[in-house]
Amino acid sequence: KEQATLLKKHGAAVVVMAFDEEGQAATEEEKVRICKRSYDILVDEVKFPPEDIIFDPNVLTIGTGMEEHADYGVDFIKATKRIKEICPYVKISGGISNLSFGFRGVMKIRESIHSVFLQHAILESGMDVGIVNPHEMIAYQELEDDMKQLCDNLVFNKIPEATDDMLERTGYERACIDARKKNLPPPRKPRGRLPQMPRLQFDYDKIPPKPATEPPLPTSDAAQNHVPNPYINSNLTHEKIAAIRAKATNLTKPNIDYTQPSDTYPSSFPHFVRGRDSVREYVTKLFTSRIAIYDGAMGTMIQNYAKRNRLEEEEYRGDRFANWTCATKGNNDQLSISQPQIIQGIYRQYLEEGGSDLIGTNTFSSTTIAMADYEMEDYVYELNYEGARLAREVCDEVTAKDPTKPRFVVGAIGPTNRTGSISPSVEDPAARNVTFDELVEAYFEQIVALMDGGADILMVETIFDTLNAKAALYAVGEYLEFTGLDVPVFVSGTLVDQSGRTLSGQTGEAFYASIRHAKPMCVGLNCALGAKHMTPFVEKLAKCVECFLHVYSNAGLPNAMGGYDDTPADMASENKVFFENGWLNMVGGCCGSTPPHIKAIREMSEQFEPRKLPDVGRPKMWLSGLEDLIVDDVHNHLGMPFLNVGERCNISGSIRFKKLMMKGDYATAMDIAKKQVEDGAHVLDINVDDGMLDGLAAMQKFVKIAITEPEVSKVPFMLDASKFEIVLAGLKWCQGKPIINSISLKVGEELFKEQATLLKKHGAAVVVMAFDEEGQAATEEEKVRICKRSYDILVDEVKFPPEDIVFDPNVLTIGTGMEEHANYGVDFIKATKRIKEICPYVKISG
Repeated sequence: KEQATLLKKHGAAVVVMAFDEEGQAATEEEKVRICKRSYDILVDEVKFPPEDIIFDPNVLTIGTGMEEHADYGVDFIKATKRIKEICPYVKISGGISNLSFGFRGVMKIRESIHSVFLQHAILESGMDVGIVNPHEMIAYQELEDDMKQLCDNLVFNKIPEATDDMLERTGYERACIDARKKNLPPPRKPRGRLPQMPRLQFDYDKIPPKPATEPPLPTSDAAQNHVPNPYINSNLTHEKIAAIRAKATNLTKPNIDYTQPSDTYPSSFPHFVRGRDSVREYVTKLFTSRIAIYDGAMGTMIQNYAKRNRLEEEEYRGDRFANWTCATKGNNDQLSISQPQIIQGIYRQYLEEGGSDLIGTNTFSSTTIAMADYEMEDYVYELNYEGARLAREVCDEVTAKDPTKPRFVVGAIGPTNRTGSISPSVEDPAARNVTFDELVEAYFEQIVALMDGGADILMVETIFDTLNAKAALYAVGEYLEFTGLDVPVFVSGTLVDQSGRTLSGQTGEAFYASIRHAKPMCVGLNCALGAKHMTPFVEKLAKCVECFLHVYSNAGLPNAMGGYDDTPADMASENKVFFENGWLNMVGGCCGSTPPHIKAIREMSEQFEPRKLPDVGRPKMWLSGLEDLIVDDVHNHLGMPFLNVGERCNISGSIRFKKLMMKGDYATAMDIAKKQVEDGAHVLDINVDDGMLDGLAAMQKFVKIAITEPEVSKVPFMLDASKFEIVLAGLKWCQGKPIINSISLKVGEELFKEQATLLKKHGAAVVVMAFDEEGQAATEEEKVRICKRSYDILVDEVKFPPEDIVFDPNVLTIGTGMEEHANYGVDFIKATKRIKEICPYVKISG
């Protein structure tokens, strides 16, 4: 006020910056607030002439690549109008060169940005004054149309790629300056971003979304019809199951039947009786009526027990393993056999003190792969059986005390200590210490024992490599197929740091896209991070996951001693954001959490409603590499609703690639793959078909190396071969969801269905060629007939998701001079439309 009073006495006008005691105004709201406050002081108290006030609401730099800077231009323009509306007679000014500071050195770019900015700020918002270089100013009408669009996108933050697009154009303009200096011809101008053309709509595209009543169901009859699990496992006699039981090390024949008399408890929810009621139906009612409570950390509780009681090597061994040949301390799963009272006591604490609805079994490492560290591979059945049986007994004991709150056993399936996607050797990116089939075998044995021990639900958890999870889910699928049961499956991923990615590099959305084919009933995140650090990633999953969502976070981040410092109150408070936003259906705790932590979280959650399942809309093909890709939403660099499949990693599509593969030069071949992605390929085609090459070995090696290259594997793959065994071998090394190219009726219906069923189990999309037993479809009618026949078999018999089918009706050569070839082009075009009309949700390729 003192300064303003002096200026008023001298009769000067004044520029007032949008700063206050807290700093510079950056957002629209801050600009308006500070200017209005300044105005009121100047006009009402100092009696400064309002017409002599010039506000400078701070023109700040855009196009920096930092998200928080992206709205600085549009915020200034919006604030200008609002300030002038509420502060009569003032002027608005700004230092215009600040806006484009990130593009210094290329005056054409800078002045073009200024031109678009001033056009809107002056004519639409009433800006009056600006500090400019008049000689360099460009009239808005003189801007090239594409430059105008680039500047408009940047100034108004219209698209996420606005800064990247402008940087590309800046590079071109800089290259033009250099060319003029050297008297060289100008470089090729970037195409720029073209307007997106609308996708052709069919009748099935216009069906509005409808409310979901339950998560997406597996395609089995038992799941579709909510058939209750009988819990009579002695009736499950498939040879693979029988072989696993035959190897069991249990000292006495285990009881594997857990059915209950149908009148054990009343027949209405919230009561539950095994054999009478569907677990799937019950969980749906539970998860939609309140936020369900999972348990907390087993390892933390064992450590806490060891602080109060002796728990050394001798206790770990117990009587059963007294003469074991290697150290076993630290093998927590072993305690289910050697010290069952400790494990059962921990289960009981989570149920009674924590109030858990569901508890995970003490079987995190109970696979032959992980137990090899303790030479206990032979005891895997018993470890899982006992881990589940002890939980079953305590759950039944606690349920009997209050039948209105049934407690469920969740069979915990950990990630193993090996990874299918990451090389253990820095020298050899193709090296692996476990195969997909080995993982499936190990997980299948674990699953049989968990179910024999009385598990209600299976949980594939702490996923740091999605390929391991896919193997576990494949094993679950095999068990459900062999038994005919409906057992709900939960899946829990682990994002290792603030990058929001798994250890093998996938985003949370890509992780979900990779495993959603297994139709998990609940998906979520656990471990590695505290709730506070998980928040942005949980929010992203909550926006895309079609099933129920859970979180069981750590009790904060580990301290210097490897412990966890969050108190129960801390942990409950940090989980509150999930409840307030309606993101969760189930919550629990991981490392560092204890029954008091779970109790505090439960009490906090009781104030809030569970997450609503998203509406069910049109199904879409959802692929993934390290990042996810919804094919039905894609537009390519030409603005067409079209998926670009890069062809240069195909021996038939690139002579250079062929020579590199023949030489075994995979490193240089990866450069071709990277260039394909850089040039706009949404999906990378990989084909190593050649009579002089071992296609099976080459496909596996290429895929194993490619998935370790982030710039390659960020996009989904199309695994392409004439032999099905080659694409299947490549598929077993893909952690994401790829497209398989191809299958067809050429091999006959039975083999066609067999191949399609295998691909469905792996969660792959598929290209189906318009071939049948009689040959290749050439005419419009043949293309339509074969594709419709293939569609009916895939969708009605195999239950293949129609949105994951890509028909290739054969693009054939025209212009040969042969009359029978003349209609090949128009026949393909006509057939494409007809196929899409009668085969809902499919894609057409060629």
